Amino acid sequence: MRSWHFKAIHETLVIMNNKISYLLSTVRCMHRCNSVLASKSSAATRKRVLWICRYREPLENVNFRQLLLNIFLPFHGPSLRFLSQKTDVFSTGAKIEPEKSTEALISEETPQSSLELEKLDDSGSPKEKHIAGHSELFYSSLRKCTCPSDALDLYSSAVSIKHFTNCLTMVWRLFKNLSEEQQRYEKQLIFEHPAFVELCQRLLRDARRMMRGDLVFSLHALVNLGVPQNTLLVQTLVRVCQEKLNQFDNRCISVLATTLSGMDKDKNVSALQAGLQLLVEQRIASIRDIFILHNLMKCMGRDAPVFLKKKLEMAVLKEIDHLTFPNALRMFLALVAMNYCSIPILNACSKKIQEHIHDVPFRQLIVILDACCSLQYRNVKLVSALADYVNSTACIWDKRQIMLFLSACETLAFQPTELMGIFAEKVTEDPEFLNLKNLMIVLRVYSRLNYVPRDQKHLFFETLHSCLNKFLPQISNTELLKAVYSFCILGYLPNHALDTLMQKDSRNELLLSDDLHKEQKEIMLHCVKVCMELDSPSFTKPAFVLTKDSSSLVSLNLRKAREALIELLGDENMFQQNVQLPYKYHIDFEIKMDSDRKKVLPIPATDDHTDSSVHRLALLFVPPSAFCLGSTHPQGKLAMKKRHLNKLGYHVILVLNKKFQEMTNEDAVEFLKGKIYPENPSPPSEVIMQDNN
Repeated sequence: MRSWHFKAIHETLVIMNNKISYLLSTVRCMHRCNSVLASKSSAATRKRVLWICRYREPLENVNFRQLLLNIFLPFHGPSLRFLSQKTDVFSTGAKIEPEKSTEALISEETPQSSLELEKLDDSGSPKEKHIAGHSELFYSSLRKCTCPSDALDLYSSAVSIKHFTNCLTMVWRLFKNLSEEQQRYEKQLIFEHPAFVELCQRLLRDARRMMRGDLVFSLHALVNLGVPQNTLLVQTLVRVCQEKLNQFDNRCISVLATTLSGMDKDKNVSALQAGLQLLVEQRIASIRDIFILHNLMKCMGRDAPVFLKKKLEMAVLKEIDHLTFPNALRMFLALVAMNYCSIPILNACSKKIQEHIHDVPFRQLIVILDACCSLQYRNVKLVSALADYVNSTACIWDKRQIMLFLSACETLAFQPTELMGIFAEKVTEDPEFLNLKNLMIVLRVYSRLNYVPRDQKHLFFETLHSCLNKFLPQISNTELLKAVYSFCILGYLPNHALDTLMQKDSRNELLLSDDLHKEQKEIMLHCVKVCMELDSPSFTKPAFVLTKDSSSLVSLNLRKAREALIELLGDENMFQQNVQLPYKYHIDFEIKMDSDRKKVLPIPATDDHTDSSVHRLALLFVPPSAFCLGSTHPQGKLAMKKRHLNKLGYHVILVLNKKFQEMTNEDAVEFLKGKIYPENPSPPSEVIMQDNN
C-alpha cells in the first residue's frame, strides 16, 4: 500500500516537472522572440516580410496566450498553426468540415470575460464605461481625419478589432476621394507608414475573430487600396469569408460582391464566388434593395447561368418603382457586366436618365452610349436626349469632349446632325487640336455617319485634307489607307494623299501576305480606286452599262419582293433580279421604264443599250443596319453605292427590308407601286424608327 502511494506521488511530480519544463521553454521562446522583434523593428523590413512572404520570423505573429493554452492543453485540440501556413481551397463538390482554428479553441474554452474589450455595451461597470468613453473619443477623432495618414496615426489608440477595421475603412474612404495624382502619392505614404504594416499584421492575426461586417469591409478596403491579391493577408480574409459566408446578411453580401467583381480569378476567389452564387440563388427573393442587386449582378458576371440572370432581372423589376437616378446609371454597367440585355430594365433606366439629363456628368454620357452599344440596345429617345443636351451645352465642352461624344454616337450609328455641324465649324476655326489620332476619329465618324456640312463643305474638307498632309511623312500605311478611304466615302478626293497611297500600292507595300487584315484592306483599296474613277470630275455618264444576271435563284428575304413585283408588273420578264454591274456593284432588282416613268418596259432578249430614252431603276432591299439609327439616312457605304449607281445612270430606290417583310402582300404591292410610279407617292411608313420601346 505504501509503495503504491509513493509511486503515485512520483508520477505526480514527474507530470509537474514536465509542465514546469514546458513553462520554462515558453518563457525562453518569448525572450528570444522579443529580441528578434526588437532587431527587426524597421518599417521597411516589416513591409518586406508582410508583402513578399518569402521569409518570415517563425514566431513573429504568434499569439502567446494561445501558445500557452496549446502547451498546457496538448490533447484537447490541434497544435498551433502558424499564420504563415498556406490555407487550402474549398472544394465545391464535396462536403468539407473545416479544421478548428486556435481562435475557435480559445473562444470555446476561455471565460467570456477575457473578451470584454470587444463588448461596448452599457452594463454599468467602471471598466466598461471607460472603454465606451475611449471608443467614443476614438471614433470622434477618426471622423475628423482629412487624409489617410491621419487615420493611420490613430492606430496606436485603437484597442479593439472594431477600432482596427474602422481605421482601415476610413483610410480607404479618404483615399478614394482623392484625385488620381494624389492617390499615387498617398498610396506610397500608406504602404510606407509603420502603422499600416502593424494594422495588416493585426488583421491577419484576428481575421477569424472579426464580425462579419468588419471582415467584408476590411477585405474591400485592402483590395481597393491595391494590396496584392496573392498576399497572405488577402488570401486569409478570402478564406475566412468562405467559412462565414452563410452568416452574411444582405449588406455584407453586397460589399463582398463589389469586392469580388474587382479581383482576379484564382482558386480561393473562384470558390468564394461559387459559394456566393449559391447563396444568392437562395436569398434572391428576400433582397429588395436595387443597389444590392446591382452589386450582385456585377459580381455574377457574364458566366452566370441564364436562370440566375432572369431571377436577378425579375428581382429588379419588382423594385423598379423605387429606381433612383444614380441606380439607373449603375444598372447600365451591371447589365453590361452580365452581358444581359433586359429591355424592361433598360427602358425604365432610360426614362429616369432622361428626367435627370442635366445631372449626368460628361463621363457618364460616354458610359451610357458605350453600354447601349455593348448590349445592342437601340433607344432613339434616350440617345437623342443625350445629343440634345450636349448640343445645348456645347459652349461648356471643349472640342476633345465633343469629339469623344460623337465617336460614341458613331458606334451606335446615330447621327446627331446639329452637333456634328457645330463641331465642323469648330474644326474649321481651330484645326490645331487635330493630332493624327483625333484626325482619324473625325474622319471615321463623319464618313460612317455620312455627314457633310452644307454651308462649309469645301472648307471643311480642305481643312481635314491640310491636316492629313502634315502627317504624311509619319503616318503608317494602314492609317493612310483608312484616311483616304474615309475621304472617298464622303465623295472627296485628297489628291496628295491619293498619290502617296498609289505609290505605296505600286511598290506592294500596302497588302502584305502575312497581314491579318489583308482582306479588309483589299476591300478598302478597291473602293478607293472606284472612287478615283467614278467621282473624278472628268467622269461622264456611260451610254449603257453592261449588266449580268448572276442567278435565277432568289434569296429567301427577297422572295416576297419578287412575288410583289410579279403581281404589280404582271410578268417576271418585266424586271431583272440579282444584277451584277461593273466595279463589283450588285443590285437586287432592275426595272426599265420610259423617259416619263409612266410605263415599265419589258426586258427583251437583245437589249438596245444605246437607247437613251430608257429610264433605269435599281431596287435595293437593305437591312436596318445600313441606315443611321432612327432614320432612313443611309450610312457611308450605302451612300457611296447610291452615288455611284447614280453616276452609272440608275435611279436608286432604297427599301428597308425588315419593314417590307412585315407588310401584308397587298401593302407590299402598294408600297412598290408608290416607289416605282412617281404619281403614287410612297406611304409615310417607309420612315422607320428602329427603337426598343
